[in-house]
Amino acid sequence: MAYPYQLGFQDATSPIMEELLQFHDHTLMIVFLISTLVLYLISLMLTTKLTHTSTMDAQEVETIWTILPAIILIMIALPSLRILYMMDEVNNPLLTVKTMGHQWYWSYEYTDYDELNFDSYMIPTMELKPGDLRLLEVDNRVVLPMEMPVRVLISSEDVLHSWAIPSLGLKTDAIPGRLNQTILTSTRPGLFYGQCSEICGSNHSFMPIVIEMVPLKTFENWCTSML
Repeated sequence: MAYPYQLGFQDATSPIMEELLQFHDHTLMIVFLISTLVLYLISLMLTTKLTHTSTMDAQEVETIWTILPAIILIMIALPSLRILYMMDEVNNPLLTVKTMGHQWYWSYEYTDYDELNFDSYMIPTMELKPGDLRLLEVDNRVVLPMEMPVRVLISSEDVLHSWAIPSLGLKTDAIPGRLNQTILTSTRPGLFYGQCSEICGSNHSFMPIVIEMVPLKTFENWCTSML
């Protein structure tokens, strides 16, 4: 959950988000080193009147500033491709949830259970209880077991939506007529908030997502009470 004046990312809840945070720090350090070097060279050129002609025209310098950027790009591309393939893999999910986007609410269906489906609407500001978060609370939360791979099938019934939960590292488009899938695994219990991340109309800001991660026994009791 984000907090006021937060500058960084939310705390990672899934292994994929941990990898994304590590890749962000890795890339940011490379950008920082390049920026420092360029700033140093600019300041050096502006403050000194001496010019070494053999250095400015040297073949070795041109070779270095051609090869070095290529090496840097490879250092960024390889970890990026690794994470992309990790995010795309769906290996032996133990539970499947189908998510449908509507204007302007989400509907969920637990395909492994008979008749376990519901709609999830944002709770209006006037109906919030003390401690509830404005524009983020819903009337029906998505309850999922922690430490288990869960496959989420995502589509839409009207316009483009996007099912996004930052702390889990998830952002998948909901496209009419197309079924996208993603995998999520939470390493700890808790409430995790997200929102629609694709402009979908006048009430785009009022499509929150709330996932409640619980132990397996609690999830089974919840399913029993919903059926």
